[in-house]
Amino acid sequence: MTVLGEILSKKSIKKADVSRKTGISTSRLSQLSNNETTNLKVEELYLIALAIDVPPVEILSKVCNHLKLKKVK
Repeated sequence: MTVLGEILSKKSIKKADVSRKTGISTSRLSQLSNNETTNLKVEELYLIALAIDVPPVEILSKVCNHLKLKKVK
């Protein structure tokens, strides 16, 4: 399960409800929730955040937590 999948699970929101509110298909939401290699588009992140009543920056920081800047010499 992806970080986004965990967020959706914790909110106890059905993918069908998120799909209806956002226009993102349930199959796409399942991909985003279960497949680590699926790229999440910023537009999708924003719409999902609005649909589940979570600040978009909160989801962004959790989904991108693994990213770090390179050290500059």
